[in-house]
Amino acid sequence: MRLTIQLKLQPTPEQADALTRTLERANEACNYISRVAWETKTFRQFAVHKLVYQPVRETFELAAQLTVRCIAKVADAYKLDKKVMRSFSSHGAIAYDDRILSFAMPKAEVSIWTLDGRQAIPFLCGDRQRQLLASQRGETDLALVNGEWYLFAVCEVETPDPLDVEGVLGVDLGVTNIAVDSDGEIHAGTGMKNVRYRHRSLRTKLQRKRTHGSRRRLRKLAGQERRYAAWVNHNLSKRIVAKAERTKRAIALEDLTHMRTRVRARRSQRATLHSWAFFQLRAFIVYKAALSGVPVHFVDPRNTSRTCPACGCIDKANRKTQASFVCTSCGFAGPADVIAAGNIAGRVAVSPPYYPVADSSVVQGKAQEL
Repeated sequence: MRLTIQLKLQPTPEQADALTRTLERANEACNYISRVAWETKTFRQFAVHKLVYQPVRETFELAAQLTVRCIAKVADAYKLDKKVMRSFSSHGAIAYDDRILSFAMPKAEVSIWTLDGRQAIPFLCGDRQRQLLASQRGETDLALVNGEWYLFAVCEVETPDPLDVEGVLGVDLGVTNIAVDSDGEIHAGTGMKNVRYRHRSLRTKLQRKRTHGSRRRLRKLAGQERRYAAWVNHNLSKRIVAKAERTKRAIALEDLTHMRTRVRARRSQRATLHSWAFFQLRAFIVYKAALSGVPVHFVDPRNTSRTCPACGCIDKANRKTQASFVCTSCGFAGPADVIAAGNIAGRVAVSPPYYPVADSSVVQGKAQEL
């Protein structure tokens, strides 16, 4: 399995200037490559390479391998959409490989190519990231984020064989309660909802002022809500996976893919619905479960909160309120989310098992908290 770790560079002012000019020159080359690819309608990497490699080397004075990485960046961009010419920000991230970037672990330094030649730059990381660097493979991205320099390195991590499980832990995801498991443990979403509401109200208030001070405040607030949500989801996913591993159970989740396009919400509920980070929580659970050897299953979410576990009656009226469930047929009652989690666990027997095999698209940036 691949995990991406984040390292913070500590360059001197001269090194930071060299990195900035290298980043700008590389993205300038990417824009040139994109124009040639668009004008010639040539989008495959090898074909683009033959067209632009020599001109890029001569015009932009980039290293051979950095030129290759720029060509790959453009080709990957056109894989997403060939109907519009792609353009690149002057400070967009660029990829390095082992030929132009290497790590010196005893010194916690990275040797990286710049327009001013190789630079040895110290970096900061935690103990877990330091351990993972021993298995670093493939490309490493150099990025400038809010004036700070970071490296995002891909590491290969061995995953254990799936555990021999003795049951299933169903998990119902929601907004009012972020997650409720089939044992009845409730992870309330009150704190998350309050933070989102407070930030949304504050952003609206500041955007209406349209002053220099309000814009500074908005820039300072940028990303705080997202980081808090990620922190909550990381901690919650750890607890769920640890519980499943401790009790030797698999994890069952609802398959909520395309949920937002299927659900109709009132105008007052749309902001809450579209800020619900259910897919992030699912991704965190999947990759943490893979590291622990816990199988994960995805089941059809239809009527999980409307089905009576006692008599099997399915009725919208069974869900009297958001919190309570009372069967209209047999009178069985209980917390609605706990019953839904139990129904999710019960559906695993008729659903094909899914053993998570996490890739870089799922776990990008998720190893930082380990």
